[in-house]
Amino acid sequence: MEITLGPVLTFWKKQAVLDFYREAEGWPVDRIYLGETVCAKRRELRLDDWLTIARSLTAAGKEVVLSTLTLLEAASELASLRKICGNGDFLVEANDVGAIQFLSEARLPFVAGPAINIYNAYTLREMVDAGMQRWVMPVELSGEALAAILAQSEALGIREKFTTEVFSYGYLPLAWSARCFTARAYDLFKDDCQFRCLDHPDGLAVFSQEGERLFTLNGIQTQSGLCSNLLPQWQNMAAIGVDAMRISPRETGTGELVMQLRESMDTMSSDRLPLQSMDQCNGYWFGQAGMTSTLS
Repeated sequence: MEITLGPVLTFWKKQAVLDFYREAEGWPVDRIYLGETVCAKRRELRLDDWLTIARSLTAAGKEVVLSTLTLLEAASELASLRKICGNGDFLVEANDVGAIQFLSEARLPFVAGPAINIYNAYTLREMVDAGMQRWVMPVELSGEALAAILAQSEALGIREKFTTEVFSYGYLPLAWSARCFTARAYDLFKDDCQFRCLDHPDGLAVFSQEGERLFTLNGIQTQSGLCSNLLPQWQNMAAIGVDAMRISPRETGTGELVMQLRESMDTMSSDRLPLQSMDQCNGYWFGQAGMTSTLS
């Protein structure tokens, strides 16, 4: 079972990003996804910066994948997408069907990110025919649904043509909008957001009138209010054919999580993994409301 680091979903200062990936060079992760997937206005790092980080990680023995924007809104963003898809050195995670089209036309392999709506093996077959090597399951699917899709893939004769990755720890990316919710929270227009996302490296929490944390605002992206934790499910995932577990980066504590998960896999024990708690969620995996927590 591989451990992967997903792209940084929130907005960090450039130095924080550089420091994070310098540390990640020594972590027991197999694959690292790099790039801006949420907002094109986040330009602390340019493509050349990401490529420099990618080469350093590759030299440290990591497999690197470049991730694309999920919601494209301008011609300039399309031009940037073409550059990422045509980088010439690294596999690309497509988070938008536009990226899939570019990559397929160029006959380049790709990863289908969690924002791509894949809910059955017939869609997987279409993606495989387009060049997909791996898919990251949509976060709202259950483990039972995933097992059924993989069984269906076996019946269609495509199961050996792709690998499967599951978003296993972090705030779940739920929705994207043309409007910026973080800017709105500060009474600012999107075009004059003043980069307020930088003030919230783990997102901006939203609470109900009863004080319950409902969502996390991340610019134009809405995330789950609670941190999803599927790490204790790694043995169940392996049993149904999951190849990789994705940890979504946070500014602190990510390295410790990675090492705990790797130790758990190496020793076949879950003793050191962070236990599921009521301030986390895992409901989607169990076919329940996503914000619920099943202690197991």
